[in-house]
Amino acid sequence: MKLENHLVKKSAMTKEKRKVLVVERLMLHYRIPLYEQLRLELANRDVLLELLYGEGTSAEKSKKDDVTLDWARKIPTKYWLGGRVCWQPYEEEARKADLVVVMHENKMLFNLWLMLCDRPARLAFWGHGKNFQSRNPNGIKERFKKWTTNKVDWWFTYTEAGARLVEVAGFPRERITVVNNASDTRLLAKQCASYAREGQSALRRKYGLPDAPTGVFIGSLYADKRIDFLLDAACRIRAGIPDFHLLVCGAGPQEELVRAAASRHDWIRYLGISHDEAKARALAMSDLMLNPGMVGLGVLDSFASGKPMFTTDNAFHSPEIDYLQHGCNGIIAGNDVDSFSQAVIAILREPARLERLSASALECATRYTIENMAERLANGIVSCLGYPAFKL
Repeated sequence: MKLENHLVKKSAMTKEKRKVLVVERLMLHYRIPLYEQLRLELANRDVLLELLYGEGTSAEKSKKDDVTLDWARKIPTKYWLGGRVCWQPYEEEARKADLVVVMHENKMLFNLWLMLCDRPARLAFWGHGKNFQSRNPNGIKERFKKWTTNKVDWWFTYTEAGARLVEVAGFPRERITVVNNASDTRLLAKQCASYAREGQSALRRKYGLPDAPTGVFIGSLYADKRIDFLLDAACRIRAGIPDFHLLVCGAGPQEELVRAAASRHDWIRYLGISHDEAKARALAMSDLMLNPGMVGLGVLDSFASGKPMFTTDNAFHSPEIDYLQHGCNGIIAGNDVDSFSQAVIAILREPARLERLSASALECATRYTIENMAERLANGIVSCLGYPAFKL
């Protein structure tokens, strides 16, 4: 009996761990904490995580938010047709994996091989269920994307809205994991709380700002963020609230629009790229966040800092707009400059309403965390490994 137990124990020790391969087209800075946490979660479940990533297009590189990760591996990346087609081969790694997780992007040619050939492993999509920024939702690109929805073994959707889209397309609900897409806001929350103890008025004086109503934009400066709309609205808010100030943090193709506005108006401050403590300081000096364009993970900065997000009901938000509840933890105004600016003016004139929005935003911070997301991902990966692979 003792010999039998010894052999069973030895067999368990020598058993090769299952391997999951995750492939990112490019590695963005906010994903690093997730993959560090996911690596630990999977190790606790006897699953090895291998991570591959490439590099972005020239336009994406201009946002200056891509990074490297020492234990992950960078793979060759080629773009054609102005970035609309991408080639990132990783056949050798895919053949050694028990599960391959890829982003649901039409442009990824190598993913077609994984979907349409006799693939060597289970395959899962990670994504939204559709392109939320598509200007032609009924066009051939979106029809093709919908067709590929059912060509995998498992789905990891960013939000519950994405899960509903995938299910409507015919994919089994029991093979869908909602991860509640998040970024790591733990440090940001601590830094904002520390600055709050210092006092907003004192902090503003310390960094050369008047003690006056202040809005902040934080994000990449490109067309989908509607920077021209933001600057136009800021001028209208200033007309209604004469001492209003605007802080802008970020970089990107439309950076010059912000620089030009800041040179014309001393109440607009361009702070450049602002990560970590610089971002926390900008939030602490502000009363609310302004983003009339595409809202994504930036809504979590609002929750971590308790600065309610103000956006518009345009059709091109990312799935994380699900987290923003109008009139509760933020404001979703009409999709025009006047409606947006009047919504901001109305709240700034009613401090009690602003305080309630702020408190609700802070309460939401514990729902959408890296820890919760990594745990959901790990649980879904283990569940997928327990299902039989998809047959072509």
